[in-house]
Formats: sequence, C-alpha cells, structure tokens
Amino acid sequence: MENAFFRGLRIRATDGFLRTIILPEARDARVLEAARILSEEKIALPLLICNPEDAPAVQADGLACAVIEEENAHELEKLLLELRSSKIGTKDELTPEAAVRLARDPLMYGMYLLRLGKGDGLVAGAARTSADVIRAGLWIVGVAEGIRTVSSSFYMVVPEFRGNGEEVLTFSDCAVVPEPSAEQLADITIATADARLHVVGDEPKVALLSYSTKGSGGDRQSVATIRKALELIRGRRPGLVVDGEMQADAALVQSIAERKAPGSPIGGRANVLIFPSLDAANIAYKLVATLLPGARALGPIMQGMKKPMSDLSRGATADDIVHAVAVVASQAERRDTPV
Repeated sequence: MENAFFRGLRIRATDGFLRTIILPEARDARVLEAARILSEEKIALPLLICNPEDAPAVQADGLACAVIEEENAHELEKLLLELRSSKIGTKDELTPEAAVRLARDPLMYGMYLLRLGKGDGLVAGAARTSADVIRAGLWIVGVAEGIRTVSSSFYMVVPEFRGNGEEVLTFSDCAVVPEPSAEQLADITIATADARLHVVGDEPKVALLSYSTKGSGGDRQSVATIRKALELIRGRRPGLVVDGEMQADAALVQSIAERKAPGSPIGGRANVLIFPSLDAANIAYKLVATLLPGARALGPIMQGMKKPMSDLSRGATADDIVHAVAVVASQAERRDTPV
C-alpha cells in the first residue's frame, strides 16, 4: 500500500493541472511501465523520446512519443558546438563529429526539447549514468538565474525510528558536488530546504553533519568549513531552523541531542541532513536504502537547474520512476492542461 507521503506527492504533482515530463529512455521496460502508470493515473503527461525504429511500438501502446527529427537534430548540433566553443583547443573540445552523434542521443535530444519548452521537466538515469544526465542538463538546459551551485537531494522514506511513524528524510548532496566549500554548503542547504517545502510540504529542520558535534572533534578544516557555512546560512536565511556541526545521532535522536548539543534548535528533530562531502552523502544513502528494511530512496532530484529534472538510480523500479516524475512535476510551473 502506498504511504501518505507518496499519495500527497501525487496530489502536489498536479495541483489541478498535468505537467509534461520528458522521459528519454524509451527502450527501458521500467520507463515504459512508469509511463503507462503516469498516464492511467493522471499524475503527469509522459513524453518519451524515440528513435524512428522504436516509435511505432511506443505509439501502439498509447504513449506520447517525440521522434528524433533530423531538422531538430541539426539545430542541436549547431547549439552544442556553440555552447562548447569556449573549449576549442582544450581536452574538452567538442568535435563536429561528436556533435553529430550527441545530437541524436535521446538524452541530449530530450534536454533540447526541455530547453525549447516542449516539456515541463525531465527524468532520466534508469539506463544512463548520473554523469551523463548531469552533463546533458548542464550543457543544454543550464543553471537557473542567480544560482551558483547546482546540487541534488535524495528523499529517504524510512520506517519509524523516533516515535513519529514512518518519516521522510532529505539527504544532500549525494550526486553533484564532491567536496563543497563553505559557500557551496550554504547554497546546497538553502536549495535543499526550499525544495523540501515543495516536495514534502513540512518545515525543514536542517543539520549540517560532521564527525564532530559542537567542537568535540577539534578544529580540523572540515569542521571549520561547516561552521563557516552555518554562519553564511544564518545570515542569508535567519528564519531557517538549522544547526551544526553535528554528528548524525545528535541530529536525529532527542535524548542524544540533549547530551551532545544542549540548546540546539534542532533538538534531535532533523529532517534534512546536509553532508560534508559527496562521498559521505552517497555512502550514507546507499547504506540506509540497502540495510534498512522498508527504506526507499527517491532521487537524486536536481537543484538549481533552469528546469526541474531528476536523475535515477540504475536500480530504479517503475514505481521509483513514477515517484521521481511526481517530484519533478511538483516543482514545475503551472501549465494549462487541466486534469
């Protein structure tokens, strides 16, 4: 049975209107199953990106399909060469031959349609790496105005562990920034807290995690970085409930917080966990998802892009893809396609 979070997420995905979400991996059976569910349950309007040879089977299944057209592919070739022109003469130079190939890649083509406004968001990664999805998004869609740090979050649905029933915890950044600076940690924290308001709908209570709680681990550079990030966050968002540096148990368990961090505004009630590095965040979410029976990981959901999008774990199920689409749809601007 679907829990309250996922039911609420599907409601927030529509808000009375259906968003068009681009799915570039039309050859993946899980993506096709997810597209059927999305259509049948009116969660979103899935738009699959198809090579000409794949289109008939997809369309026969009653699903919307954007066939890769040569005219659009030629325009995408030119755009790619223009966007990468500053890399000419470097190891990252994009050759005309590579541009021809990439312009007919369903992932790149799907990002191009998103750039053109043919969809409200995009979900990919069931068959492609995170690096592929993030690179395509950064190249073609780009970063939102005023954003300095693109990041990501996982929404971890976990069984009861502190007397509040099943909960949703946000883990960030699990996919993009390897070793964030204090400024980047501040950007990631604010973006993650804002996203939680859309996706979960409750008040973010943010813990900046560390091996140390309030000086217990000394003054190593990683601790100093977190303390500086906390100062920046409080200056930019004085109303945000946030604290650090903090060990995970002090962030999550009230009795431990009372001993390790008395007087903290978090008080063991954190629902947003900001990790000091990509290594720590990615390892943590994989451990929770693998070792904790009943836990589910949704994401990584990208933060800071011009259009909403989500990467997927390559182990994602059809239901996971449906939920990722619902998150992306909940972040998209309101459109004119009523349910």
